[in-house]
Amino acid sequence: MYDRLLVAVDSSDAAGRVIDAAREMASLSDGEVWVLHVREEEIMPRGGFFAIEPKAKAQSVVEQAAKDLDDAGIKAHYEVRKAIYGQAADQIAAAARDHDAGVIVMGSRGRSDLTALVLGSTAHKVIHLSDRPVLVVR
Repeated sequence: MYDRLLVAVDSSDAAGRVIDAAREMASLSDGEVWVLHVREEEIMPRGGFFAIEPKAKAQSVVEQAAKDLDDAGIKAHYEVRKAIYGQAADQIAAAARDHDAGVIVMGSRGRSDLTALVLGSTAHKVIHLSDRPVLVVR
């Protein structure tokens, strides 16, 4: 199985299921998990960057996920990275490379095919950007 997992989490309903899947996978191989949350920012003309979510909320998302994994006996690390809105997939793929993760585990917001086509899907972008397997949890 995989001994290094990158787990991308957000504050969606799927995040708990993502952590559950990562816990199961990591326990099979006594693996190590890196929990990542990408904090997106908007670019405002003449105003610079505008954070979409407070830094404290982003930090609490990854800390809670890592704590849940630690409580289950899984060695977990966590980090928050920043990206311009719509570019989270780049940061997820880069983090997987940086941590030499064997697999990326992430959620899907379950958007309809039409919405995903128009807005794009972070999971879909990660699958195309990454050179390693991606497990998408719904």
